[in-house]
Parts: sequence; C-alpha cells; structure tokens
Amino acid sequence: MILQALAEYYENLAKQEKVDRMGWCKAKVSYGINLSQDGRVQGIIFLKKEEERGKKKAWVPQQIKVPEMVTRSSGISANFLCDNSKYMLGIDANGTNQRVLDCFEAARKKHLSLLDGIEGEMARAVRLFFETWNPREASECEEIRENWEEITGGGNLVFCMDGKYAQEDEFIAESWENERNTLSESEKEQIGICLVSGKKTEISRIHKTIKGVPGAQSSGAALVSFNAPAFESYGKEQSYNAPVGKYAEFAYTTALNYLLNQREYTFQLGDSMILSWAQSAQPEYQAAFFESADPKQDNQKEIKGIFENLKKDRPIQIGNISLNPEQKFYILSLAPNAARLSVRFFYQDSFGNILRNLSEHYERMSIVKPSWVDKEYLGIRDMLWETVNQNSKDKSPVPNMATFVLQAILSGSRYPASLYTNVLIRIRAEQGRVTWGRAGVIKAYLIQNDHWKEGENYMGLNEESRETAYVLGRLFSILESIQAEANPGIKATIRDRYFNSACATPASIFPVLVKLKNNHIKKLERDKGSAKPYYEKLLTEIMEKLDEYPRRLSLEEQGKFILGYYHQVQKKYEKREEK
Repeated sequence: MILQALAEYYENLAKQEKVDRMGWCKAKVSYGINLSQDGRVQGIIFLKKEEERGKKKAWVPQQIKVPEMVTRSSGISANFLCDNSKYMLGIDANGTNQRVLDCFEAARKKHLSLLDGIEGEMARAVRLFFETWNPREASECEEIRENWEEITGGGNLVFCMDGKYAQEDEFIAESWENERNTLSESEKEQIGICLVSGKKTEISRIHKTIKGVPGAQSSGAALVSFNAPAFESYGKEQSYNAPVGKYAEFAYTTALNYLLNQREYTFQLGDSMILSWAQSAQPEYQAAFFESADPKQDNQKEIKGIFENLKKDRPIQIGNISLNPEQKFYILSLAPNAARLSVRFFYQDSFGNILRNLSEHYERMSIVKPSWVDKEYLGIRDMLWETVNQNSKDKSPVPNMATFVLQAILSGSRYPASLYTNVLIRIRAEQGRVTWGRAGVIKAYLIQNDHWKEGENYMGLNEESRETAYVLGRLFSILESIQAEANPGIKATIRDRYFNSACATPASIFPVLVKLKNNHIKKLERDKGSAKPYYEKLLTEIMEKLDEYPRRLSLEEQGKFILGYYHQVQKKYEKREEK
C-alpha cells in the first residue's frame, strides 16, 4: 500500500515535471573535473553553494541531474559520470592502494564501454581521460595536488568542459538512454509479477537507498531489503523475495527522496521523520497540514481560519488554490534502523477528515491559559515536549509514544495511555508543576479515552462540579494560597511537600493540611484581617461539596485532581489581574 501510493505520487510529480524520468536522478555534487578536448585535467571547479543552516551558514553540495546511480553495499560498483574520487580519479585521502585502483578500473571499463563509438567532443574527452589517466601519478597533476584534501573528502565529482556538464551532452545522454533500455541476458531472466503494479515485468534486484532520515546512514538506507537467508524463501535472494518491478522501484524511491528533500514540509517527532503528500501532488495540501499539525507562534490565526472554514463547509484557500476536502492524503512516519528504515506508521484518509480530527483534538486540548500565553493551539511536538524533563540533555519524547500519539490524533482514536502516564510522572517529578500544556493533555485524554463528557465544559474553573477528585484539587489550591498569603515570600509551599501524596492518597494528607490551615488562618487574621472572611467563605463552599476524603484516587481521578488544582490557580491569577 505504501509503495503503491508513492508510485502514484511519482507519476503525478512527473506530469508536473518536478522529478526526473527513469534512468536519471538528482545527486549531491561538490566538484567538477574540467577537461580539455584531449582528456587532460585543466582544473577543479568548486560547485558547492552557501546555505543558511539555523543561525549559521554552510557550504553544501549542489543537487545536479546525473545518470541513475547504483546502490552500493560493500562491493565495487561504478557510477556513470558522477562518483567519488576513488572511482573518478583512483585516489583517496591517503593516496592510492589496490582497492582504490580496483574502483578506478571498474569506472574506466564502464565509461569506455558506454562511450565507445559515441560522437561529440565531450564523449571523446571523457574517453581520452580514462585511456590516459594514471592514478599513481595523480599527485604530479598540479590541479589535483592543490585540491587534494577537498576532492578526496567523500563528495561526488562530475566531468565538465567549457561550462557544460558531461551528462548534459546530447550524444552522451542518448547513449545512456539506449543502454538503460538494453537488458543483459541475466537481467531478462528475472521476470515476475510486480507486487506494486500487478504487471509482469523485470524485477528489481536491489532497491535504491533513501536519504534524509536523521539517524540513518548518510549514504542512504533501504526501505525494502533482505540481507540474510533467514529472511528469504523459495530460493529467492535479495529483493527478488519481495518482487517489485524496476519502474515501480524507481518511482517509489524517487518520490520518497523527493519528499525528504522538501524540508519545509517535514518535521521530526521523536526519532521519526514525518512526511505527507496529497494524491494530486499539490504542495498546498502539505503546507496546510503541517501548519495545522505543527503550528507556530505567527500562524495561529491562519490555522483558526482553516478550521472555521472546514466547520462551515466554506472553501479552504491556500495561495491561489482552493483545497478539496475529499482529496486523498497520506502521512508516513519513518525511523532509522541501522542501514534500513522502519515504518512507524502509515495513515491515509481524505484531507478533510484529517483536518477535522486535528480540529477536534485542539478543542479537547483547549483550556484556560495564563495571561502571558498568546497561543491558541499547542502543536503536537510542543504537546509531547510536556512529557520530558526540561533539565535533561536529551529532551526527546519516547519514540514509540510520539508516533502513536500522532496516529491517534490523525485518526481521531484513543490516545496511548503512555501519554497520560508520562504527563502525570512529569508533574509528580516536579512537585505539582502543572503547565497549561500538561493540563490540556490531561483534559483531552480524559474526554477521549474515559468518555468524560463533563470535561468538555471544563475549559476554565467549574465551580458547580461535585466530582470529589476535582473538588479536592481545588481545595489543595486554596490551602496553598492561604499558606502563601500568610507567609509572604515563602520559598516552598505545601505543594512541594504534599502535592503527590495528596493527589494519590487524600485521606492521609488532607486532615494534616487542614490543621496547618488553621494556623495560617490565625496569622492572616492577625496580619490581614480582610483576607480571613474571603478564604473561610471559599473553604465553606468547597468543603460542602465533599462527603469524605477517599483513601486512594485512581489514575483518572488523579488527572481530575490536577485539573481542579490548575483551574483554581488560574482563577486566583485572574482575580489578581482584575484588581
């Protein structure tokens, strides 16, 4: 299903001329070997360009169209017209050795074979280069010697002459096309039914690697591969075990590499890279999705407009495009796994349904916020940020949990229990520090997973609620306020010492806190007489809603306790602002 969706996406991209046709690819090229007409090296051309990376600038290789590159593991296999210094010049950082010479020899044979009899000055120059170049004498070439460290640094090199790349020469390009369409006898034998297209065709033995997933090998990782007999069956080795036609293999790998290269439409969640695409290959759908799933400080109004238009069945306009809610939309989560990629999840639905599920999630998360917060929507990454220790070096959420949370939000299903428990653990570890994000997660979880219908009315303080756990949270906040007002400037309140136990075992803690409160009330009466009647009235209103102190609160009840505490705290600050 994943490969079929990607292959279809490739075909739509190809119609829009956004990707290369089969037999060609985009490669990162760092340097050009400038040749003379007789095949001599005239100079090394610097092809990197300066790009901004965060707050810094860096020199990065150019993306240049080249003949399709081979997939290498540990063997020797040369590319045509684009490769590293071992294959193109027969040298590496330490000079040359037998393996490096073997790499150059493989490239020499390939180029002389493919360029044999080809017309044109460019083809003749490349042929002459491979016929006359001696890797052992490379250091005697002044142009190579001056740029030795740079060109042997691992980047790709291409041939060029008179400002034109070799692969752009019409005679060479035609020769490459003809060669690609000519199958060897051994290749013709590997014919089968492609699992992607359902057609009888030539099966791809090794699939191209996927580049751009953080944590995976920089040279690329495989999405489909078999590397041990234990994974093979019926004598079928390598990727013949999962037959995918050469065209389908090229299509899905090209589409996936294209998606990963679109950094503005990807984001990392835990150890996973999140990709998305519309069946029509229109980037406006990707832009709308990532704005909605990962909102920033400056696009809150735009997101609100998208959700409001969706609710009222009005057109969703992005740029000059009116988005179709029925458009099929895909989300793919990839994670590194040594030399391979793991699929965390793959989800597909109509674009409208995905946006509706996101909107409903944000509604469940909505809660009263401190006055200094001007964000309406807490993005998925920011929500997961609430589950990690902000003082630790590694601030990444649990990998599996992160992707399960995203999948639950997109599909409108139950949140993973680990999201809720990790938020409770963080609050306990920080002695009752309840941020608006954590309170929102608790509220959303209880509404979605425990069907807490009353919670939909709990955006702010619910003074009418008689739920014991919620009322106890309110009571704890009032007791803390009394202590703080009786002891101005106090560094540690009852929250630091008693919050966790009061939340879990109220019966053993609240009698102690009420006794402490009596001492604080006496001090208030002495120092701030007007405060005593206010707090006594508030305590009376809350205490009459309690029949008893429960011995224990369940995890769900602890969440309600935390919400009651948070709401009462926000009410206190709200009243201060009014004053």
